[in-house]
Amino acid sequence: MKLSEIKNFYKQKIDELKKHNKLYFDESSPKISDKEYDKIKKEIIDLEKKFPFLISTSSPSKSLGFAPSKNFVKSKHRVKMLSLSNAFDFDDLKNFEKKIYNYLNEKIEIEYSVEPKIDGISASLTYKNGMLVLGTSRGDGTTGEVITENLKTIKDIPQKIKFEDFPEDIDIRGEVFITKVDFNELKNDFANPRNAASGSLRQKDPKQTKKIPLNFVAYTFGFFESTKIKKQSEFLSSLKKWGFKTSEYNKVLKSINDLEIFHKKFEKDRFDLEYDIDGLVYKINSFELQKRLGFTSSSPRWAIAHKFSADSAYSQIMNINIQVGRTGALTPVARIKPVNIGGVLVSNATLHNEDEIIRKDIRLGDTVKVERAGDVIPHVVLVDIKKRKKNSKKFVFPQKCPCGFNTIKEFNKITKKYDAVRRCPDRGFDCEKIAVEKIKHFISKEALNIDGFGKKVVEKFWELKLIRFPQDIFKLDYTKISKLEGWGDLSVSNLKYSIDQSKKVSLDRFLYSIGIRHIGIENAKLLAEYTKSITNFLNLIKNKKFNEFLNIDGIGETQINSLKKFFENQSNYKIIEKLSSILNISDLKLNKDGKLLNNTFMFTGKLSNMSRAEAKSMIEENSGSVVSSVNKKLKYLIIGEKPTNRKVQKAKELGIKILSQKEWLNLLN
Repeated sequence: MKLSEIKNFYKQKIDELKKHNKLYFDESSPKISDKEYDKIKKEIIDLEKKFPFLISTSSPSKSLGFAPSKNFVKSKHRVKMLSLSNAFDFDDLKNFEKKIYNYLNEKIEIEYSVEPKIDGISASLTYKNGMLVLGTSRGDGTTGEVITENLKTIKDIPQKIKFEDFPEDIDIRGEVFITKVDFNELKNDFANPRNAASGSLRQKDPKQTKKIPLNFVAYTFGFFESTKIKKQSEFLSSLKKWGFKTSEYNKVLKSINDLEIFHKKFEKDRFDLEYDIDGLVYKINSFELQKRLGFTSSSPRWAIAHKFSADSAYSQIMNINIQVGRTGALTPVARIKPVNIGGVLVSNATLHNEDEIIRKDIRLGDTVKVERAGDVIPHVVLVDIKKRKKNSKKFVFPQKCPCGFNTIKEFNKITKKYDAVRRCPDRGFDCEKIAVEKIKHFISKEALNIDGFGKKVVEKFWELKLIRFPQDIFKLDYTKISKLEGWGDLSVSNLKYSIDQSKKVSLDRFLYSIGIRHIGIENAKLLAEYTKSITNFLNLIKNKKFNEFLNIDGIGETQINSLKKFFENQSNYKIIEKLSSILNISDLKLNKDGKLLNNTFMFTGKLSNMSRAEAKSMIEENSGSVVSSVNKKLKYLIIGEKPTNRKVQKAKELGIKILSQKEWLNLLN
C-alpha cells in the first residue's frame, strides 16, 4: 500500500470514529455495537503502532469520547475520566500483565479487584463537606456536562453524607443504568437500556428525568486525597458504608488464570443479572502500585476491561412457532424472553430445522445460548441442560404445514440422504403461507422493488383479500385502500406511482422475482443472458426444453430440476404468462458487433492472472457466449493450467478447436 493510500485509509477510520463518537456520546443513539466500535478503535491504534507518523489529535490514543453538548453548561474534571483498554481473550490478559511487569521491571505478586462493567452512562459526583454540589457526565474525558439536578433525581445517589470518615472533598464516580425489567416498560421509546439511561440524563427538565427509573452504582473516585485507604477493595467497602450502591459481584483474585476462569463462568451467568453488563473490569488492587504504574494518554496502565462476546446471550424459550418460506421450507423459530445482544433487543431466534432441534434436544422452557453475528439472523447455539425443568418434554415437529398439506423431506441424489429441511410441496399458490411469502419476494428490493409496498402491507392486503396472486398488485382498488387506516391520498398516490414504475423491469430481475427455488439473482442473470427475452424463455418452458439450459455455464442439474418442478404446476406457468402480458419486460440487449459474435467458448483449468468471471465477461462484451459442457455447439475449448483431461479428449473427438489462454486473448488482440 502506498504512503498516500495509508494516510487516506487512516483518515477514513478517524472520520468513522468521530461520527460514531458523536452518535454515542452526544446524541445517545449509537448505530453500531460496542464490538464494532472497539474494532474501529483497534484498527486505528494498530495502524499508529506500525506508522507512528500518522497519529492524529482525534486518535483514540489521544482523545476520549466527544465534546460536551452545547445544550449544557460545561465543567472540567479535576481528574480526567479516562477510558479503559480492552482485552478480548486470554492472550490479551497475558499481554496486559506482561506490560505491567516490564514497566515495574520486577516480578511481584499482583492482586486484582474484579468488578462487573455495567453497560450504562458514566457520571461523576462532587461532594464537599458531605454535600453533593456538582454532578457531571463523562463528556470527552476532560470536560463534562453539568447534569447535577438530573442526577439528584436518582434514588441511589445520596445528596448528604454524615459519616465522620467521609472525605471533605471527593469526586465519586459510577455508572447510571436502567434494569431490564424497567426497560421493558420503555422499549418502545428507546433502542436499548443504555440509550434509555443516556436520553433520560440529558433531559433539560429534571422532572422528566425523575419519571425514568434510573439506578447508580459507584465504583471509583476522581479527585481524592487519603492515606488511610490502601486498596480498591477497601474503597469499595467504604463506598457501601457511606450509603452508595456497589456491585454485589465485586471480588478480589490473584492471577490472570483465576481472572479467565471467573470471566468464563460470569459470561454464562450474567444474563441472570437485573441489568446489562458487557464485560469485567480488572484493577490492580493496591493504590500504591496504581500510582507507580500511572497512565498513558488515554487509559490507566493498571486496569483493563475484559469484554464479553457481543454476539451471544442466554435466554429462555417461551414458545416455538413454524414459519413457511416462499419455497415451502418449514423453519422453526424460538420465541425467547427479550435479551440485549450487541445493542439489539432480540426476541426471536431461528432453530434452523427439525434435525437441528433433535440434535440439540431443544425444548420449550429451555434456557439457551443465542448467537447473533453481524447481519446474521439470531440462532440458538446450545441448551443449558442444568437449567432444564424436570417435567420438560421433547418438541414434536409438525408433519403438516399450517395450510393443512402433508410435508415432505426430499431425497438428495448427490448425498444419498434425505434433506434436513421439511417442506410443504410447492402447489403453486394453493398454500396460503407460501403464497404470501412469494408475493413478499415479488415486490422485494432485488425483484420489482415497489417502494412503499413492504412486507407488512402485503400481509394487510392479503388479510383484506385485496391480493391473492402477484398480478393482483396491478389491479388494486385504490379507492378502497384510501379508506383504510393509515392511508391518505398522498400515500395511496405514491403507492400507485411505485407500482406503475415497477411495470418496467429487466428480464433477469423478473426471472428472480418469480421466486423459483435455486434461482437466485446470479442464476436469474444467467438464464436471462441465455434466453435473451421473456418470449424465448416461455417457449423453452412450454416445449419442455429444460436440457437447453445445460449449455449455460453455472446452471446445473439442481437448477434445472427446480425449474422442471416449478413449471410442472400449470398455475405457476399461467401466473408468469399473465405477468408477462402486464409488465414491460425488457429484452437483454447484447453487443452484436463484437469480434466473437456467434462463437461459443468453454474453459477448463485455471486461468493465469484472471478469474473465470472476468474471462466470461470479456467474451460476452465481445458478443460471444460461454457454455458449460463439451458438445457439438461448442466452437472453442480454452485450456488453462491443469485442464480436465476428459473434456480435452471429448473436444478432440468432436473436432472442437482447442486454444491456450494466450491464443484466445490473441483473438481479442
